[in-house]
Amino acid sequence: MLAFRAMRISFMGRFVTAGLALLVTSSVFAARLEVNIEPSSRALRENVENHIGDLGDRDERELLRYSRIAQQQAEKALQALGYYNATIESEVLGGEEPSLVLRIVRGEPVRLRDVSVRVDGPAAQLSAFEVPRSTLKPGDVLHHGRYEEVKQRILNQASRFGFFDGRFAYQRLVIDPLENFADVELVFDSGPRYLLGEVSFQGDSPFDPDLLARMVPFDPGTPYDSERVAELNQAMQASGYFEGVRVDANPANAEQQRIPVVVQLATRDPRTLGLGLGFSTDVGPRMRFDFNRHWVNPQGHSYGLESELSAPRQNVGLWYDVPLDPPLTDKLRLAGGYQYEELGDNDSLSRLLTVGPEWHRKLPNGWQRVWSLKWRHEQYNLGDDTGLSNLLMPGIAYSFLRSDNRIDPSQGYRLEFELSAAKDGVFSDADLIHANAMLKGLTTLFDRHRFLGRVQLGGNWTNEYTNVPPSLRYFAGGDQSVRGYDYQSLSPTNSDGDRIGGRYQFAVSAEYQYEIIEKWRVATFYDQGNSFNSLDFPTLKSSVGLGVRWVSPVGPIRVDLAHPLDGEGGVRLHFSMGPEL
Repeated sequence: MLAFRAMRISFMGRFVTAGLALLVTSSVFAARLEVNIEPSSRALRENVENHIGDLGDRDERELLRYSRIAQQQAEKALQALGYYNATIESEVLGGEEPSLVLRIVRGEPVRLRDVSVRVDGPAAQLSAFEVPRSTLKPGDVLHHGRYEEVKQRILNQASRFGFFDGRFAYQRLVIDPLENFADVELVFDSGPRYLLGEVSFQGDSPFDPDLLARMVPFDPGTPYDSERVAELNQAMQASGYFEGVRVDANPANAEQQRIPVVVQLATRDPRTLGLGLGFSTDVGPRMRFDFNRHWVNPQGHSYGLESELSAPRQNVGLWYDVPLDPPLTDKLRLAGGYQYEELGDNDSLSRLLTVGPEWHRKLPNGWQRVWSLKWRHEQYNLGDDTGLSNLLMPGIAYSFLRSDNRIDPSQGYRLEFELSAAKDGVFSDADLIHANAMLKGLTTLFDRHRFLGRVQLGGNWTNEYTNVPPSLRYFAGGDQSVRGYDYQSLSPTNSDGDRIGGRYQFAVSAEYQYEIIEKWRVATFYDQGNSFNSLDFPTLKSSVGLGVRWVSPVGPIRVDLAHPLDGEGGVRLHFSMGPEL
C-alpha cells in the first residue's frame, strides 16, 4: 500500500512538471505581429494592430492559414481611416518566436469632397444646438470614426434638449476609391421639442408643498433640457433637508410632448452635532463645536449654534434662518453672538456681544449679497484705556467665489467687500464708517506650478477714534496676514508701548508652490503689510519664507518658516490649514 502511494505521488509530480514545461513553452513560442507601413504612420499601425489583436500561441503553420484573415482585418482598419488603395503583403517567419509580418504601402487616401450636415425643424432655431460641421471638412482625409462622431453628437444634443422624436431623415456616405473622394450628406429632422411638465414630490417629506415648489429651478411648460433636470436634483440635495433624492423625467411618460417630473425624497435626520480639533500658530490649539437643526417646521426654518474655544479667544454664535424666495439662495437670518478675546498686551481684552438680522441673497450674476443691521456692545481694556462701546451698524457685504474645486482648487479667485456705519446719537457712541476688502487669486501652470496672490485693505473713518472698540481696529501679523510676525503684533502703540490697533490696514502676499509628488508641495512666499493710523507714507513690514503643503482630505495643511526683513527677530514657525481660496 505504501509502495502504491509512492508511485502515485511520483506520477503526479511528473504530470505537474510536464504541465509547467508546456506553459513555459507556450509563453516562449507566443506568436508575434509585426506591421510595417510606408510611409510610416503611427495611427494606421496602431489601428491595424488593434483590429488584428493578439495572435496567441499560433505556430508557423497556423499563422500561414491565418495570414489571409489578418490581411482582411488590416484592410478594414486602413479603410476606417480613409485608405482604400493600400497594398498589403504578408510573410510568416518561423523559428522559436514565429512572426506574422504585414508590409503595407498605404497609397493615396480618400478625401472628403462635398460635405453637407444640416439640422431641420425647431432645433435649427435653437442657438444652443450646435451643428458639428467643423469635424468634417472638404479636403480632409475620410475618417469613419469622425463621421459616426458627428452623428452621435447630433443625437446626444437632441436627447439633451428634448427632441426625442428626432431622426436622420437622410444620411449618405458615398465613397469612390478609384477617384479618391467621398461625399457626405446628413439631414437630421429634430421633430417637436418636448416640455417639462408639472413637478410632483413623493416620499416621507414633512415640508410645505409651497416650499418644495419654490425650490424647483424651472416653471411647468419650460422646454426640456437635461441640465434643468440635473439642477433640480442638485437643488434638492443642496437644501440640506434630504439624504436621498431621485428625479424621474422619462419621455416615455409624456402626454402631448409634456414630460411629468417626479421627485422621490427621503428626509434626513433633522439634527447633527459636530466637534473638531485644530491648531494654528495664531491661537494655538482650538476646538470647534456646532449643532444644527436642519428643519424645524414645514416651512423649512432652521437654527444652529457654533462655538470656538482657544486660549486667546472664545466665542459662541446662535442663528435662526427663514428661507425666502428662492429658498436655496435667499434667507433671513437672525443672529447673535458673544466673543471674549485676549489681545496679548498687558491684560488687554475685549468682551463683545452682537445681535441683529441679516438678509442673504444670491444675485443672478453669482455675487452673494448680505444686508445687515448689527447692534454691537463691547467692553474692553486696551492698554491703559478702559471703555464701553455701543454701536448700531447697518451694513452691506458682497462676496464672489469662482473655483474649480472646493477643497483644493487649481484655478480660481475670491472677492470680498464689506461696508458698515454708525451714527452718533442713533443708539451709537460715535460716528463711524468701517470698510474692508479682500482679493485672492490662484492659477496653476503646467500642472505643477501654482501661483497665489492676496490683497487685504481695511479702514475706519471717524472723528472720535478713541470710541472705536478693539474688534473694529486693525492688527496685522500672523498666519493670514504678514508671516514672520506674531499674531496681531503689528499695530500702533500708545505712550506705554501697548499695541492699541490702527485705523487702517494693508497687506499683500505673493506665493509660489511646486508639487514635488502628488498631494505634497513646497512653497516660497513674500508678505508685506502693517496696520497704521495715517495714510501718509505708512511703514510697511516685509517677510519672506519657505513652506510645505500637504493636501489632506479636509484641505491643505500649511507649515511655514518666515523671516522678517527689517531685523525684528529671527525665523518664526507658522502652522495653518484650510482651502487656499
